[in-house]
Amino acid sequence: MDDHRIFAESLAAALAAEPDVDVSAAGSGPAALRCLERAAGEGRRYDVLLVDADLGGHASGSRPAVPVQDGDEEGLVDGISLVAGVRAAQPAVRIVVLAEKDDARRAALALQAGASGWVAKDCSLSRLLTVIRGVLRDETHLPPALLTGVLRELTAARRHRTESERLVESLTPREREVLRCMVAGLGRKAVAERLFLSPHTVRTHMQNVLGKLGVHSTLAAVALARRAGVGPADLTGDVVERGSQLA
Repeated sequence: MDDHRIFAESLAAALAAEPDVDVSAAGSGPAALRCLERAAGEGRRYDVLLVDADLGGHASGSRPAVPVQDGDEEGLVDGISLVAGVRAAQPAVRIVVLAEKDDARRAALALQAGASGWVAKDCSLSRLLTVIRGVLRDETHLPPALLTGVLRELTAARRHRTESERLVESLTPREREVLRCMVAGLGRKAVAERLFLSPHTVRTHMQNVLGKLGVHSTLAAVALARRAGVGPADLTGDVVERGSQLA
């Protein structure tokens, strides 16, 4: 018996009893994404995405996803690991995360990913509806007991980001380009081919990047770069011009 789907369908049925709410149910992250894509293909859109905090996109361990439509507007439920992707693809969609227990760190991560609310899964239906309607008014909803912890986590994250940004700013333009290639997952040879440099020169640049960032591995450099907001090199665009002054 698929208990995840049962949960999704039970929640959908409870929400659908409201006269101004139209709901769809999906039993996994991929199913919820298909629901989003199908709605977009039909010229419709969802307003709210109800996300199970433990969805995570695992095939066998995924939690339910439930799309919601409110009056002329719409909404959906999906997994926390998909929140950022959904927000990037459809920024108008508000996202509320449903959680088994309060967790300030995960709630902060959810907000950073683009969620507008964090709600206990055992809350009352009236509370959930209040949150859904609140986020449609651009409100952010958190349990009062989580506020201090979430603010602490967000402040710490901002402090780490600021430090990471300062370190990245210490890189030369060429080193930043090499770092973006590293974030894109390119190895030394691929970076050399993309930037029209010798592998030896790329190796030197990479060593300089690690040294200036104060890390000892490519993985650590990539993690720091992402904290600083450094995106991957555009592998579909033009490569750096040969003979560029950045070399």
